[in-house]
Amino acid sequence: MCGIIGITHWRGDAPPEEGLLRRMLGIIRHRGPDEFGLYVDSRAGIGCARLSIVDLETGQQPIPNEDETLWVIFNGEIYNHPELREGLERNGHRFRTRSDTEVILHLYEDLGPECLHHFNGQFAIAIWDARRGELFLARDRLGIRPLFYIRLPGGLAFASEIKALLLVPGVEARLDPYGLAQAFTFWAPQPPRTAFEGIWELPPGHFMQASGDGLAIHRYWRLTFPRVGEELRISEEEAAEELQAMLADATRLRLRADVPVGSYLSGGLDSTLVAALARQHIPHTLCTFSIVFEERAFDEREYQEIATAFLGTDHRRTECTNADIAAVFPQVVWHTEAPLLRTAPAPLYLLSRLVRQSGIKVVLTGEGADEFLGGYSIFQEDKVRRFWAAHPDSALRPLLLRRLHPYVSNLARTGDAHLRAFFGKDLLAVDRPGYSHWVRWQNTSHLWGFFAPEVLGALDGYDPVGELLASLDGDLGNWSPLAQAQYLEVTTFLSPYLLSSQGDRVAMAHSVEGRFPFLDHRVVEFCGHLPPHFKLKGLREKHILRKSAEGLIPPAVWQRRKHPYRAPIAPAFLARPPDYVEASLAPEAVRAGGIFAPDAVVHLVRKLRSGAAISEREEMALVGILSVQMLHHLFVEHFPPQPVREADPVRVCRQNPGCG
Repeated sequence: MCGIIGITHWRGDAPPEEGLLRRMLGIIRHRGPDEFGLYVDSRAGIGCARLSIVDLETGQQPIPNEDETLWVIFNGEIYNHPELREGLERNGHRFRTRSDTEVILHLYEDLGPECLHHFNGQFAIAIWDARRGELFLARDRLGIRPLFYIRLPGGLAFASEIKALLLVPGVEARLDPYGLAQAFTFWAPQPPRTAFEGIWELPPGHFMQASGDGLAIHRYWRLTFPRVGEELRISEEEAAEELQAMLADATRLRLRADVPVGSYLSGGLDSTLVAALARQHIPHTLCTFSIVFEERAFDEREYQEIATAFLGTDHRRTECTNADIAAVFPQVVWHTEAPLLRTAPAPLYLLSRLVRQSGIKVVLTGEGADEFLGGYSIFQEDKVRRFWAAHPDSALRPLLLRRLHPYVSNLARTGDAHLRAFFGKDLLAVDRPGYSHWVRWQNTSHLWGFFAPEVLGALDGYDPVGELLASLDGDLGNWSPLAQAQYLEVTTFLSPYLLSSQGDRVAMAHSVEGRFPFLDHRVVEFCGHLPPHFKLKGLREKHILRKSAEGLIPPAVWQRRKHPYRAPIAPAFLARPPDYVEASLAPEAVRAGGIFAPDAVVHLVRKLRSGAAISEREEMALVGILSVQMLHHLFVEHFPPQPVREADPVRVCRQNPGCG
């Protein structure tokens, strides 16, 4: 795992400044503090801040091919690199290292961009062709690892994090109203947009080819589902057995490392199953890690203790208080570089710190199970709403919404009339693309009401939902309703938010690499082709995964209903607010930021502090406003917040053979 950076000047008359490249590495040193490397020639400079996990002794980057015309840097892991290496050696390639990075380069030599289809892994790749003056960038299928870029006069710059790009002379941070509008609709800017104008994200499953002749971006992988009636014809028993075997192999591959591997364990089905599969290969030394909360509504320690006692792991946990969330929130925003509508990344930031303090660099996690096996309440909501829409006058059908957990049940306590009104919006539009997510998107987009008039004027009728729906796969309408909902959840939420703000960013803040067996592309594609009722049976989520887990984890864990991961919001910021909260929400600060209407923010804060009942939407507004105010403070007003130290020592390779 690493952080990568680069700058190209196509004409070659002004080679990238080495001091700048060192500062770009320095500002993302948290991604790879073990060693730093650069390659520099007359047209390009590329660099890597390395977190050493595979081939500790000889895997330093950048790495060249045999004649040093191609140079590669890479953030991530290629789990099947030993198997790929065998074939490359048979084809005559000579290796200088034992690293997966070098496997990427030689396979690219043979196949070009087609090599991406052969990788089982998570990656952001940059390959510089010094002879042709061409840059190749690529990102893994689901966007586990980030990659950002900007166009420069006569060139291009790229990096694993936006903050490195903001060091480039002439680049200034400006919050993008369109990116903010997307975040205040979908919970995150949608690639290629980011929260900043002119700074772009390479979308998941895409690659870029750039040179002095232009820039082209291509999709190489697409999440697809079968047409209705064309799902796998397989029994539940066969499906459960095959799923378990695939997950076992995906977990085995993700244990490949030259350093110890630990595992997150929340007490839920997904992470406990991953830990159980990992323990088959690490029977006596598997370390597991979890978060517990001071507020009972968020706490899962009871099930964590059941799981760890059953598995016999070396378990460590961090207790997250409300004050802890508020204390680390500015650091979380610094690392996520995006608006947040939840405080959930903050406890994970604390958890990754515990992992690093325990001497572990790599952890397995259960992300992806809910998306690909029907675990979220939004899938249940969609099923109930469609059932209700078939008989819209029914008094009983909408009451099924009471069974959904967690926030639907909270709505139910306010009365059936409110529940019907909330989930009854556009109830009959079942053929509309995006039907499953319409209620969520409409509810979240009400937060636009906090935008300043100038921002709303700049948006000038912009419709992020319409833009998204116009870009969807043309075959979407032929898929099952569950498949359509899964596609939207993966596209709008998993990749841009969950794997970023709650994944890569808060883990790599402490130099910890997350690995995701459920996101193995073989598992993803297998789950996609399963019949919908294997995943969501009635309203029972992840039905087939539960069958796969029987005997491997405690019944109390695999039989329990899903407990969504959440964290406190209003109590964290307003009970005993740190100074920055007061400063960020003050009318003069809001006015200076230029994004929100000061009077609307004052009204919101006054209500939150009054002790009156508050809605989920109002808590989302508090986090969203505070996070955007922090983005403005950290990246627009005061960037960098402190002098950037150059990476040092740096191994530098130049155009002539040899490195110094």
